[in-house]
Amino acid sequence: MSGAASYYGGLAAEEMVAQSYRRGGHEITARRWRSAAGEIDLIAKKDGNVIFIEVKKSRTFSQAAHALSARQMRRIYSSAAVYLEGEPNGQDSEARFDVALVDQHGRVSIVENAICA
Repeated sequence: MSGAASYYGGLAAEEMVAQSYRRGGHEITARRWRSAAGEIDLIAKKDGNVIFIEVKKSRTFSQAAHALSARQMRRIYSSAAVYLEGEPNGQDSEARFDVALVDQHGRVSIVENAICA
């Protein structure tokens, strides 16, 4: 897949995931949120909880899941810590880390609390 096709495929996958969260009553508060620590694909909120979402797109859900590296998980945690500094409860905010998998058919599978420290 070319760089442009991969980029636009990633944007489309993120939009599918955002729609899925919105249908579940979540508010998408940030897309591709960046800090010096790295980027978080999507950030959502519901019932006072902050949800950090890593979107992985591949041919199958299994291939997408295996694309999440330990390095990426560390980056997500570091970025989330920076993001939480701006929340009213700071580091004491209720938060979780989800992985949203998107397959080649555009199906979405959300794994809640998928990234553990």
